[in-house]
Amino acid sequence: MSILEIEGAGIAFRGLRALSDVDISVERGEILGIIGPNGAGKTTLFNVICGALRPDTGRIVFDGRDVTGLTPDRIARAGMVRTFQLMRPFASMTVVENVSLAAQHRLRARRRLRAWASEVVERVGLGPWAHRLATELPTAGLKRLELARALAMRPTVLLLDEVLAGLVPAERAPVLELLAELRERDGVTLLFIEHIMAAVMRLSDRVLVLDQGRVLTTGSPEDVTSDPRVIDAYLGEEPTHADS
Repeated sequence: MSILEIEGAGIAFRGLRALSDVDISVERGEILGIIGPNGAGKTTLFNVICGALRPDTGRIVFDGRDVTGLTPDRIARAGMVRTFQLMRPFASMTVVENVSLAAQHRLRARRRLRAWASEVVERVGLGPWAHRLATELPTAGLKRLELARALAMRPTVLLLDEVLAGLVPAERAPVLELLAELRERDGVTLLFIEHIMAAVMRLSDRVLVLDQGRVLTTGSPEDVTSDPRVIDAYLGEEPTHADS
């Protein structure tokens, strides 16, 4: 059963089409990897799904409800949450305070809020840093904090924008294990933008390729990476860690 439907979504900026007729159906509990060359519209797609941008055409249906045009905070409260490639934690707050602030979207009782935030901090491996300022975290720690803030909102659908960018291979492995656990243990549906193809191949049930704002193809990781169109449009270039 689909938990997320993007139907004919399109958006233009100053006459330039960033997305055109994008149709995506995501099954409950699925892990969907999203790849494509720089400028393909991947982050724009996330912005449309999560309410930061309103599409010119089409609609977004989340768990049977049309959420097109709702604000990001309302969509997040409904259970669809995203992370950002550029991490901007509250510098004057500790790690657990940053996570507590995010958790307020779903919890109000102060005692439960603090306990839940502490549990999430431990789960992402930031327990030793819980009472340190967020600015003291290394890049890998900031990535985990971004993920913790999203998890604190108890998402049913989680959109991850290059959560592995800037991490060395040894730092990626535990993050991938955590993401797989979120699906297996918690039933969270995951959509993730990623340039690191080894991670895409390992984690995805299905891969969607965007090119010039359109869906080029979708299918199993093996089928997609052997598609000549994908090789020509994306895999033939040297992958980078930026997106637009």
